Amino acid sequence: MRMIAVGDNVADCYLDQGLYYPGGNAVNVAVNCKRNGCEEVSYIGVFGNDKKSDHIMDSLDKEGINYRYSRRVYADSGSPGVKLVGNDRVFVRGAQDTAQHLLRLRLMPADLEYIAGHDVCHTSCYSSIERELPVIKEHCDISFDFSTRTEEDYLGQVCPHIKYAFFSGAELDSAQIEALIKTCHRLGTEIVGVTKGSEGALFSRNGVLYKQGVTPAEVVDTMGAGDSFIAGFLVSYLKKGVMEEALQCGANSAAYTCTFYGGFGYPKPIGE
Repeated sequence: MRMIAVGDNVADCYLDQGLYYPGGNAVNVAVNCKRNGCEEVSYIGVFGNDKKSDHIMDSLDKEGINYRYSRRVYADSGSPGVKLVGNDRVFVRGAQDTAQHLLRLRLMPADLEYIAGHDVCHTSCYSSIERELPVIKEHCDISFDFSTRTEEDYLGQVCPHIKYAFFSGAELDSAQIEALIKTCHRLGTEIVGVTKGSEGALFSRNGVLYKQGVTPAEVVDTMGAGDSFIAGFLVSYLKKGVMEEALQCGANSAAYTCTFYGGFGYPKPIGE
């Protein structure tokens, strides 16, 4: 099984700790797919040319993630500030002139040929890759994390091109979740998942609903838990195609990620 993530990478700066951690939805999913047993995992993104980007790439090297098709530019890494409120993270707006803000990926024929060698391509609403989705779809199934974006025009832009849709729906009621799932299916998405924090998750495959509870854990930090759920689900589903097993793998993966700080660890002092 081969998986590729395309999109964002950041250095999450934990202001209360004076530390930063490598992260970003695409990077977190890539690393957690590897940790969940995916044989080969790749990443394509835009790196800055600062020490934070060096650390992110070094962390990917340690995790065995191939990023040779990525770009590197003369700009700082995205560095959102993070404060912990209880065990939950609250983001503080960071600089807006970073590599992630200044440039978008434009996929070339060589990139698409490389992507075509994978079973699934994961990306997200944070990756500014929407206009590339139609051509990616021609080469590989797409997994997409919408986070909390549920606007009808955005769903219409993305859903016709993807196979897997993931949402953070803790703020949505049952009727809103049901309507969201139906809309995504109508637009062409086969599998739709909505995570609901402590209430677990509700998934649908072509209209058949599946509920998943939360795996108990000693929670330290919820950063990256949703990304880890996606990774655990994808790896299991692509291997076996069994929804119940894939959902349990997702829940277990998310629970494990909550037991340490950062999306997948590797703390480093801010300023180094």
